[in-house]
Amino acid sequence: MADPDIDFTSGDAGASTTIPMQCSALRKNGFVVLKGRPCKIVEMSTSKTGKHGHAKVHMIGIDIFTGKKYEDICPSTHNMDVPNIKRNDFQLIGITDGFLSLLMDNGEVREDLRLPDGDLGKEIESKYEAGEEMLISVLSAMGEESAVAIKPMTK
Repeated sequence: MADPDIDFTSGDAGASTTIPMQCSALRKNGFVVLKGRPCKIVEMSTSKTGKHGHAKVHMIGIDIFTGKKYEDICPSTHNMDVPNIKRNDFQLIGITDGFLSLLMDNGEVREDLRLPDGDLGKEIESKYEAGEEMLISVLSAMGEESAVAIKPMTK
């Protein structure tokens, strides 16, 4: 009858990581999924309809996590996926072995977020070592998370 091994104590609402939106409704600086990656639209142009065809939308987007450039062309009447993006600010309380220790709003500590590569990671590390208190902005979309910005703590 019922399987005793199934654990229902933790589960999510089953919310989708993306929502569909008509191509013609997308705008520059908006977000879209290009080649399976969540991207911010940096350039967008619409071509006129052909003799029998549809108007086509040419989009160029930058991956919000890796910074890689992607482009795609789709008919303006078709639907494209728009990633569900959440931005949260957490207080930085420590750096251990390349991972950030962040204080969440509910008082729990998260230690599973990697220190970002490049200039942002160096800036976070140097400000932390100088004893500055700061908030880390964490962007999460499509099951991925990354620290994207820092803000000074407001007194």
